[in-house]
Parts: sequence; C-alpha cells; structure tokens
Amino acid sequence: MKTIDIRNYRSLLMSAALLLGAGLGVNSVLAAESGRDQAALIKVLPQSKHSLMDGLRQATKPPEVPISAKFEFDDAGKLSLSVYTAEKGISVDPEKNVLKELSGSPAQDKWTPEVEVFKDVPHVARSSQQLTLMSISRFTLVDIVAKAQKEHGGTVLSVAPMIRDRKPVFGVLMADKGKVTEFHYGVLDGNSVPVGR
Repeated sequence: MKTIDIRNYRSLLMSAALLLGAGLGVNSVLAAESGRDQAALIKVLPQSKHSLMDGLRQATKPPEVPISAKFEFDDAGKLSLSVYTAEKGISVDPEKNVLKELSGSPAQDKWTPEVEVFKDVPHVARSSQQLTLMSISRFTLVDIVAKAQKEHGGTVLSVAPMIRDRKPVFGVLMADKGKVTEFHYGVLDGNSVPVGR
C-alpha cells in the first residue's frame, strides 16, 4: 500500500485548486472529443500504423511515465498520436516535474513525436491532476489499456485518469464497429466502474 506524505497531499490540493481556478471541468479530457470529432477520427484511424499501446510503451523511458494518451487531430487537421508524460516520474510533485506532450503522426512506419513542454495554465493544471492520480495508483496506463482491450475488444482512442462523480477513475474511449464507447476503471483497484455512477 502506498502512503502519501503531507507534501504530496498539499500537491493534490494545489492541483485541485488550480483546476478549479482554470475553469476546467473534471471531464475535460474525454469531453474534448465531441461526437463529430469522434466520427471523423474513426474514419482516419485505419491510417495509423501504431496503436495507443505502442505510443505508451515508446514514451515509457524510466523515470518518465505516461499520464494520459489519445488519438486526435493536430493543428493541420491530420491524425496524431499524443502521449502526455511526467518526465521525472510519478514520485516527483507536479511543480518540480516536467509535464509534456509527445505528439506525431502514427501513419508513418516509425512514430517520431515532437515534444512540447507545458507552460500554459490549462495544460499544466490538467497534467498536474493526471500526475497526482497516477501517483496514487498501482496501475500504469499500459495495464489499463491492456485490460480494456481484453474485456471489450476494439481500438482504444484515449486513456486518462480523471475525477468522475467524485471518484478517481481511468476513462477509456474505445472504437468498435463505427461506434465509440466510454469505460471506466478505478484508479485505486483497477476494477470496472459503471459509467455515470
């Protein structure tokens, strides 16, 4: 069982306050994927030569740890695989860590992402929350993606730890047969959690 010292607890409270101050909803990561965007994403997903799992594994270079990942459209409207990481690992508080995004086209034989270190409040706030939630879990995003694929099949579009209905969960969006479904897994126990409860 992990213990959280008072510095980590303060960090958790500061992250929550920062999120509220930034006006971000607790469902911001998955809510950003609107139905129209999801439909367009599903159409171009066959172009990808890499899975979300591939991106997560490539981005895991200890102590660096992925804290969320998703397929999305880049600024040019092209398919992108994005993995968000905490460079110094989950045991280093957000304010002392390096929170960043690795993103690039998954349509090439090799995924060669560009790196952006976050400086703006919305990205730092969201990443801080994700880092804090990852630090209290014994599961990696690879664990959760593998579990979701085994239980539901289909293609994982995104995975992110979040607070949903005052509970810490991993939110997973999966595409199968032209439809997108959201699944939740407990951050603390990894068990399936009914969506909307």
